[in-house]
Amino acid sequence: MKAPTLDKVTRPAVDPRRYHESVPTERTTEAARLPVCLYLETTNRCNLLCTTCPRTYEELEPPADMSWELFTSIVDQVPNLARAVLHGVGEPMLVKNLPRMVRHLKDRGVYVLFNTNGTVLNERNGRALIAAGLDELRVSLDAANAKSYREIRGKNYFDRILKNIRAFRELQEREGHAKPRVSAWLTGLKETVEQLPDFVRVAAEIGVKEIYLQRLVYFDEKVVGHARPNQSLFERLTREGAEYLKEAEDIAQALGISFNASGAASEPGISLKKADSDSPWSPCRRPWTLMYFTANGRALPCCIAPFSQHGYEHYTLGEATQQTLREIWNGHAYREFRKALLSDTPPRACTSCGLRWSL
Repeated sequence: MKAPTLDKVTRPAVDPRRYHESVPTERTTEAARLPVCLYLETTNRCNLLCTTCPRTYEELEPPADMSWELFTSIVDQVPNLARAVLHGVGEPMLVKNLPRMVRHLKDRGVYVLFNTNGTVLNERNGRALIAAGLDELRVSLDAANAKSYREIRGKNYFDRILKNIRAFRELQEREGHAKPRVSAWLTGLKETVEQLPDFVRVAAEIGVKEIYLQRLVYFDEKVVGHARPNQSLFERLTREGAEYLKEAEDIAQALGISFNASGAASEPGISLKKADSDSPWSPCRRPWTLMYFTANGRALPCCIAPFSQHGYEHYTLGEATQQTLREIWNGHAYREFRKALLSDTPPRACTSCGLRWSL
């Protein structure tokens, strides 16, 4: 049986790249509007062993690719969907149905993107994603040389990835394909901050025009994975680190490349921009704007939740294989989660996330 759709509502058009700003300023335990963004973990399988990823160290859920039936049953219940992010803790390009999923969403007018490690990008699946209409392809590279890449990502695929991305960008340029927008991403680690200038140069050499420095996701207690507070570049940017950041920005400008740090630099020697509030979780609007589903159909608060504490059962908000999205979105678990987020005692998964989330 086809799952019922959530009711449509009349509202202004949502810019999919600024979807979070479309939410009313008033936040209550029951969401007044439907989600405008879905995070869909198309797979929880991966071919890397990243040191900062929870799936490297434990099985979060049984290995799975999101089935076509589960995928369509979820997205077809949200008629006003503006944005879909097709990644979670796995590598999306391992999924055979991925271009078909993109095409299904694009036929609905949805803005579609996902992060990839770039290891299996080739001409065949690259052309399939172009044909499907993918809007953004974000490549998580995380290093400027093969040695650092192996230390961080656990496999010696650096040169292969550069070759894959260069070939894909050459294909786009040769045939005039503006989409997907290809960007390179580097997690802000103390171990790699000195590589920022070289990272910009490497990205330029393979034809990438957008670079993003994103926050390391970690929590004060070592709960999942090996991400540690003292690795984080954000909040602890040294004066030397600020110099590397400024050099990278200058190189990017000279090369005509867009360089973005999630938070941007504030006073060197102290931090990158961060929330001034003692309750950094309080600005979060995700429980009013988006829904996140694992490859097995479990509804989680957001993409940061898997990094926050052991056991998905602590913050599962519903099961798409057993409930409609209407039942989940304003069900008891979601309402209690929002209530706690609006209080001085937020859910454990949210306690310090506001300082450390990535783009």
